[in-house]
Order: sequence, then C-alpha cells, then structure tokens
Amino acid sequence: MLILLFIAACFLAYSNGANDNFKGVATLFGSGTTNYKSAITWATVTTLMGSLAAIFLAGVLVKNFSGKGLVPDSLLTGPEFAISVALGAALAVLIATKIGMPISTTHGLVGALFGSGVVALGSSFNFAKLGSTFLVPLLVSPLIAAVLSLLLYFVFNRLRSRLGFTKETCVCVGKEYVPVSALAANGSMLQTIAVLQPTSLKIGKQQHCQQVYQGHFLGIGMQRVLDSAHFLSAGVVSFARGLNDTPKIAGLLLVAQALKLEWGIGAIAVAIALGGLLNARKVALTMSKKITRMNHGQGFTANLITGLLVTTASIHGMPVSTTHVSVGSIFGIGTVTGRANYRVVSNILLSWLLTLPVAAVCAGITYWLINLI
Repeated sequence: MLILLFIAACFLAYSNGANDNFKGVATLFGSGTTNYKSAITWATVTTLMGSLAAIFLAGVLVKNFSGKGLVPDSLLTGPEFAISVALGAALAVLIATKIGMPISTTHGLVGALFGSGVVALGSSFNFAKLGSTFLVPLLVSPLIAAVLSLLLYFVFNRLRSRLGFTKETCVCVGKEYVPVSALAANGSMLQTIAVLQPTSLKIGKQQHCQQVYQGHFLGIGMQRVLDSAHFLSAGVVSFARGLNDTPKIAGLLLVAQALKLEWGIGAIAVAIALGGLLNARKVALTMSKKITRMNHGQGFTANLITGLLVTTASIHGMPVSTTHVSVGSIFGIGTVTGRANYRVVSNILLSWLLTLPVAAVCAGITYWLINLI
C-alpha cells in the first residue's frame, strides 16, 4: 500500500506539472518575449528551485493538505485515504490537461479530500474547516489578482508616459522573397525557387504586430530592461508555484509516513518537472494565446501580481491556486486593454466549477474500492 501511495503521489505530481508548470511563464510566450522551448525550460528550473525551498518554508501547507483537521487522525494513519486523495485529484487534473484547460491542482486536492472524507465519515467530516481554510482563499484570490493587475497596469502606464518611454510598432519595409514552384514540360514540379519582389510596405494582421519600448533607463535600452524584468517576474511566479504546490502533494506522503519530508518533496519535485517538460503544450497555448493578447509590459505586470500574491500566500499557509491567480491577472490586463476573450474565460471558469465535483467523485470511488478489496 505504501508503494501504491508513492506511485499515486508521483502521478498527481506529474499531472500537476503538466497542467501548471507553464502558467508562470505564459506571458513570456504570449507576449513574444521568448519561444516555447526557452519558456518551459525557465519554468522547469525555477519551479524546481521553489519545490526544494518548500522543505524550509512551507510547513503549514504540508500540514493543511495532509488532511489534519478535516478527518480524524485515526483515518490518516493508514495509506488508503491518502491514495484515494492523490488518485482522485490526479485524474481530474489529467483530464483537464488533455483538453487544454488550466485548472487548479489545489482545487482538485480540495475536492479529493472532500470526496474521500465524506465516503469515509459521512456527516462527521469537518465542513467548516473545508470552507474557511480552503474554499475562501480559492474563491477570493482570482478576484484580488484581477483587480490588482488592472490597477497596477494603470500605474505603470502612467509612470511610463511621465518618464518619456514610448511604445512603437514595427512595420516591415523592403524587398521580399516569394517562393515560386518551377514546373517541367510535363507539368510535374521540379523545384521551388524564391523570386525577389520590388520594395514594398506590408502591414499584417493585428495579432502579428509587435510593440517595442523606446528610451533608456540608467543607460540601458528600455526594451532590454523590461524583458529582463519580465523573465525575473516569470521566474518568481514559477518559484512561488513550486513553493505552494509541492508541499500540498508531499503532505499526502508525510502523514502515512511513507517517506521523510525531504525525500518526499524531492521525489514530488522531479515528477512535477517531468510533467511540465513532457505534457504542457495544450495548456500553454490556452494561457498564452487564447485569454488575451498582450505586449511585454502587460505580461510583466500580470506576472508581477501573480508572483507577489502566491509567494505571500505560501509563506502564510494560505492554499491559493497559482492557476486562479495567474488567470485572474491575465484577465485583468485583458479587461483594461479591451482584448479579453470572454468565451475562453467562460470555458475556463466552467472547468474550475467542475474540478471539485469530478475530483470528489474520483476520490470517493477510489476510497470505496480500496476498502472493498
């Protein structure tokens, strides 16, 4: 049973990495600051650092997500409860990942704790602690993130104007090579050649336009300063995600005494990194391209708010969702620029509503089957 618990926890960690790892760097890719490969590499490195830092900074979250207070300690001494929680949450997150929906692993864990606990205890389950410790932070955090990102963008935009930094859009002017296929006498294609066209001015679609910032700050080009700050803020978000999510999963191993805290967090950290590297692309496209279009400054603002909120919540033991906070921040930017895709956001909100009941059902059935056997 302990081996099964370890496998279930690593499966949950892998699913978490696949759905969550790219969220910290979504604005880097979405704003065109870097490509997908560089973004996911940066996310993996900084998330791993946050996961390892959780050994020293996130003891409260380990305790909360072990199930203490929600169910009696007698239920936590065996691995059956922890296995059902891990598998229930993992299945819900994996389903969402396959369809490209950025849901909350935190939300999945809460649903799984609820499902397993209710099947095991019925009305004796601690519903009051579930609401105060888990649900309230999950509901409030995306609203706070959206409002703060909206306000901070106004402040940054006004500050940029006063300092004389301007935004400019590049337009391509020059000669263009157009591919032309050369045909043989019988009509078959022999080769493709490029023909040089006269000098022209070409304006593409709006989504292909790239805004750059002009001016200098302390002798350094403003665009370079902003891109560096953007990378740093994305690293902060990914670090905060590793710091916040890793102990939630490691807590399942700790209570059943399957592994020591340090070894448990190390194993979970590796599984999270693998999940992000191998299976994050669908959620990456949703977060980066479909919620809203953004430029470098807007992406930096969204990441800054997300990093500050998630890091603060982690240190204080509040189980907020990096997904909820990140989506809220990006949506806040989209709202103020008028570019938010409300249909995509509506689908994301629906997936959030379904996460808890799906995870609860999966975990409840798993717990029932384990005890039946």
